[in-house]
Amino acid sequence: MLNDIFAAILPGFILSFMIGPVFFVLLETSVIKGFKAALIFDLGVVLADIIFILIAYFSSYRLIQSIKDDPALYIFGGLIMLTYGIITLIKNKKSEKNIDEEDPTELAKNNYFSLFIKGFFLNFINVGVLGYWLLILITIGPQLKLEPTRMFTFLATMVCIYFLTDIFKILLAKQLRNKLTSKNIMLIKKFISIVLIISGLFILSQGLLPKDKQIVTKATEKLEEKR
Repeated sequence: MLNDIFAAILPGFILSFMIGPVFFVLLETSVIKGFKAALIFDLGVVLADIIFILIAYFSSYRLIQSIKDDPALYIFGGLIMLTYGIITLIKNKKSEKNIDEEDPTELAKNNYFSLFIKGFFLNFINVGVLGYWLLILITIGPQLKLEPTRMFTFLATMVCIYFLTDIFKILLAKQLRNKLTSKNIMLIKKFISIVLIISGLFILSQGLLPKDKQIVTKATEKLEEKR
């Protein structure tokens, strides 16, 4: 069991630093809204990961094959992320006109439930995350002899390391709060909106250009080799 725990530490640490919209929004939430808000957001992200792990673990080969061949999931997820990014960018531009009248405290107000949902959906609409967990299971599963206890130990450790590393990132980002002004907050929000738009376009392109090498495709090909 200790070997399985140690084996999961590095993948969990790397997962936390995979660059994507969740990475940037987590740091933005920590800087603008504080530790507790970022922690709630990250719990939503982790819940989406747990659901993806369960889907990957219990899914049949046929389901994985249908995900690979159907670009609709990428198009749907990409459109949602792209639309969300455009809407937030427009809202930020409107708020920018009244920036001198805005209080940084008001801009940083928290709604913990919406932050949790935001973290969950930002992670869940990215089908590539499901592909990542499929790849992990297909690669690591045979090494763990597909034993449920060993698989659970490995995956649980990986998620815990991922979450603990995120807490460390949140604490580091939080140190920037004393430099916040209304203008700085709006710049951060605008940057995150652009990141979301670019990420949405990237996911969308995976659906519109299905011949590209996708992480789900790689996972399926590995599964075919194992069969």
